[in-house]
Amino acid sequence: MRSILNDPRFAITKSGTFRLKGHVSDLPGDDKKELKRQLEEDKERISELQEVLYAAGKHAVLLIFQAMDAAGKDSCIRHVMSGVNPQGVRVWSFKAPSTLERSHDFLWRHTQAVPERGHIGIHNRSHYEEVLVARVHREFILGQSIPGIRSVKDIDESFWKARYEAIRAWEKQLADSGTVIMKFFLNMSRKEQKKRFLERIDDPEKNWKFNAGDVKERGHWETYMKAYEAAIGATAAPHAPWFIVPADDQWESRALVGRLLREQLEALKLQRPTLSSEARAELDNARKQLEEGSA
Repeated sequence: MRSILNDPRFAITKSGTFRLKGHVSDLPGDDKKELKRQLEEDKERISELQEVLYAAGKHAVLLIFQAMDAAGKDSCIRHVMSGVNPQGVRVWSFKAPSTLERSHDFLWRHTQAVPERGHIGIHNRSHYEEVLVARVHREFILGQSIPGIRSVKDIDESFWKARYEAIRAWEKQLADSGTVIMKFFLNMSRKEQKKRFLERIDDPEKNWKFNAGDVKERGHWETYMKAYEAAIGATAAPHAPWFIVPADDQWESRALVGRLLREQLEALKLQRPTLSSEARAELDNARKQLEEGSA
C-alpha cells in the first residue's frame, strides 16, 4: 500500500462540506493483505521514532479518537501503542465533565491534558464531544451556565459555529507551538455496531462492556452522523487533519492508525540532538577516566 497520510480515502485536510457516504467502513481485500503484512513492522518503527521524538524535544503529538459506541477505540489505542515506552505516552479518557470542569469554558479541561514536547498524548473522546453528544442532546449545554443560554431554543446554528471557530483557533495555536494533531474517526457501520452489542450481551466475558444506555443512543444514529459530518467539515485543516478510518474489522482500524502514526512521525524528520564540541570533550574525558580506573 502506498503512503496514506494524504490519501483522500482517509485524510480530510480542508474544511468544507463533508459526507461520510464517501468513505467505506471496510477496506477492499488487496489493501487488507498489505496492511496485515506491515502491521508489526509499523509498531516497531513507532517505538523507534518515539524515542527520537523524546530526545529531540521539539514536538508533541496529540492523537484524538472519536467514534460511536463499540467502534473499538480502547483496543485500537492499546494495540497501536503496545510497543512504546509508557513514560512518554499518556491517555486521557474523558467522561462527562465534573462540576469544576463545567465552571470553566469547554476547552479548559482539554488544555490541561495537552502533552508536553517530546511526548505523545491520546484523548479517548475529546473536546469534540461538545459539538457531538452536546449537539444531539442540547440539554447538556444548559448545565454549563453560559450567558444568554436559558433554554435549548437559544442553542441555534450560530452557537455551534462559534464552537467550531473556538476549536479551530485552539488547534491552530497548539500546532503553531509544536503540537502535531491527528484526529481519528473510527468509521463503523450501524450493522456492525448491532453485531458487537449482541456479542456483549451473549458472551459472559463481555457482559461487563454492555451498557443499556448505548442501545438508547443507537436510536440517534442518523443525528450523530450529521453531527460528525458537520464537525469534521468545519474543523479539518492541514495542521489538524481528520482521518476517516474503516472500523468494521478491528484489526484493520488498528493497522491503519498505526500506519498513519508511523508515516506522520517519519514526516517530521526527527533527529537526535547533536552534541556541542564542549559536550563531546566531556564525553572523551569521561571515557578516559573510566578506562584508566580513576572514576
